[in-house]
Amino acid sequence: MILTSKYLFTLINYIGIDMKYLLLFLSISLISISLISCDLGPESPRGFSFPKGDINKGKAVLVKYQCLACHQIKGISPEEGINNPDLNVVLGGKSTKVKTYAELVTSIINPSHKIARGYPRDEVTINGKSKMTNFNDVMTVTELVNLVTFLESHHELIPYRHTDYQYYGY
Repeated sequence: MILTSKYLFTLINYIGIDMKYLLLFLSISLISISLISCDLGPESPRGFSFPKGDINKGKAVLVKYQCLACHQIKGISPEEGINNPDLNVVLGGKSTKVKTYAELVTSIINPSHKIARGYPRDEVTINGKSKMTNFNDVMTVTELVNLVTFLESHHELIPYRHTDYQYYGY
């Protein structure tokens, strides 16, 4: 038996379900299913995913594109002759905010999307745009994947410190 819309509406009316409540129920169900199926954890690519990269090759990409001329990463020193004392943006380290894979990729391919905080605007921007060189036309996708994998390994999530409240014993 094929359910036509006319038959379905007749059945709904016979059962006594008001159409607005049925639509409300279906809408809430659809939204709930959509939200439950989303993965918003720190490993979430939020819309895309690259293959796993190589940390050592990522470090080589960092050196190749002279990222350390303007950035610093704990434990890695810039090569001889590369020094930019006016601009030294810290990458990685400890943070209470998760830095996702997608955010790292976006920071590299669209550096003006989100300007680094904690630095005077005139040090990191020119006319509102990031001073960071755009490597989109020279960096390969494999190099990007390896660089992001390397950068991920230098971010450490630290939990929020919980406040200890005194128990008053009421």
